[in-house]
Amino acid sequence: MIGRLTGLIAEKNPPQIVLDVGGIGYELDVPMSTFYNLPGAGERTTLLTHLAVREDGHFLYGFLSEAERFAFRLLLKISGIGARTALAVLSGLSVGDLAAAVTRQEIGRLIKIPGIGKKTAERLLLELKGKLAEVGGAAPGVVADTVRDDILNALLALGYNDKEANAALKQLPADVATADGIRQALKLLSKV
Repeated sequence: MIGRLTGLIAEKNPPQIVLDVGGIGYELDVPMSTFYNLPGAGERTTLLTHLAVREDGHFLYGFLSEAERFAFRLLLKISGIGARTALAVLSGLSVGDLAAAVTRQEIGRLIKIPGIGKKTAERLLLELKGKLAEVGGAAPGVVADTVRDDILNALLALGYNDKEANAALKQLPADVATADGIRQALKLLSKV
C-alpha cells in the first residue's frame, strides 16, 4: 500500500495531477479542495494517498489532509458509492461542511453536488451519521446551536450559497436571536 508521496508537481489537469517522485511520475486523482490548495507546477508537496486496485487497473488518489482521506475511505464503504462519487462529494463540500450536513441531516446540501441524487444523498446521510463528527472539525456546540442553524437555513433558503451564508454567520454575535440574526446577516450580505 502506498500511504504517502512527496515530490514535485509535474502536471496539474483537474482533477488529476502528476507527482514526480525520484523521476517516477505518479498520476493521482484529487478532490478539488486539495487541487486548489496545491502549490504550482515544479514545487514540492506531500500528499496522503489511497491506492485502489481493481481488475481494470491501479488507481491512486491524493489528499492534503488526513481528514479528507478518512472521509474518502468512509464514502467508499457505502454501497453504490465509487471513487468518482466520493471525489465529487469532497470537491463539493469540505469535510467540516460534510460533517455538519450529516449531523443536521441536510439533504439539500448534498443534492447540490453534481452526480448526487436524492436517494444517494439519503443513503449518505444514513451511512455517515455519527462517523464524521470527530474528523469534521465542527465543534459540537456550533452544530447543536439551533439558532445558528435556523439563521443558516434561512439564508440558504433565500438563495445564498454556503460560503456566503457561513461568512455572514461568523460575523454575528454569539447570543443573537434568530430574527435579529437573519436581519443582521442580510444587511451584511447586501454590502458585499
